[in-house]
Formats: sequence, structure tokens, C-alpha cells
Amino acid sequence: MALNKEVVVEEALKLLNEVGMDGVSLRSLANRLGVKPPTLYWHVKNKAVLINEMADSIIQPALRDLRKRGVHEPWQEWLLDVFRHLRQAMLSYTDGARVVAGAHFSLIMADLMENAVRTLLTAGVGLRESRLIVLTATHFTLGHVVEEQTPPDEEMAQKFDMEGFTRDHPTLIAGIEEYFNSGRTADDLVVSRQVV
Repeated sequence: MALNKEVVVEEALKLLNEVGMDGVSLRSLANRLGVKPPTLYWHVKNKAVLINEMADSIIQPALRDLRKRGVHEPWQEWLLDVFRHLRQAMLSYTDGARVVAGAHFSLIMADLMENAVRTLLTAGVGLRESRLIVLTATHFTLGHVVEEQTPPDEEMAQKFDMEGFTRDHPTLIAGIEEYFNSGRTADDLVVSRQVV
């Protein structure tokens, strides 16, 4: 198999699924590919470049599936759909949200956000408000998926005083119970009509 950037990124994503973000390094990737680390520098200059390439691959399905807003479709509904797709794309990889959050120069994410801001503008939302809405939804979705992909520490969970927590935080517990007793699931938490 000839080594090129696409092969390097594909193998990096496979490694990510096997060992998580903390286990992905240029050295471990080179070992996996059976090459010396300097060989990878022809394709990715450093780990930051690799992370950006990985993030672009992770986000690509969300951008590819991005549909035009229907003429009479509320922009809020369209935007919710965009971020549902982004969430699904990140959840399809171990630590996918950590990779995307660490990719500060992802052109695919920039394309997704550009499209979203433009769509809000065509729906009559002002430029500043459009940018802030898209930025807030992006950060919310990233943070939410990072939380979803970060399991609680088992030892702390076993020692957690749930009875005391329930006693000291009755309003919080009542809100959680009301939410889930109404038939909603954790998937419904991602973006709700009330958020946008």
C-alpha cells in the first residue's frame, strides 16, 4: 500500500477508535504503518496538522449531508438538523469531539459554519446574531459530545453519595426526573427548540 495523506489519516482514525485521543501520536501511527516517524512528515508536518486532517475527515459527513433550508422551513429547525448531523459525525469515532475541538484550523468546520451563517442571513437574521448563534451552537455541541464521550470515573461513581446529592439538590433532581419521565432521552438533550 502506497503511503499518502489519505492513508495516514485513515489509519490515524482507526488508531483513534482503538486507543482514544491520548494514544494517538506520530510515533504510534508510524509504528502502525510500519514506517519511521520522519516518513510521516512528508504527509503531516506535526500532530497539530494530523489532528486537523482527522477532524476534517470526521466532520466531512456532516458537511456532505448538509441540505439547503426549505423555503418555508424555520431556520431554527434547519440549524438543529445541522448540529444533529455534526453530533452524529463526532460520535462515530472514539473521542471524535476532542479531535474536532482540538482542530483549530479545520477548513471543513469553517465551511460548515460559513454555510450555517449564510443560511441564517438569508432567513433574515442579522450578521452578528447569525455568527453568535452558530458559534454558540457549535460550542454547545462540541462540549456536549465531549461529555458524552467521557465516561465518569468508576471509583468515584461507586463512592458517590447519591442519597445526599438528592437531598441537597432537590430542584435539580426534580428537573431531571421530569425531563426523562416525559419520554425524552439523552439524545433529545443535544439541541432543543428552547436553546435556539
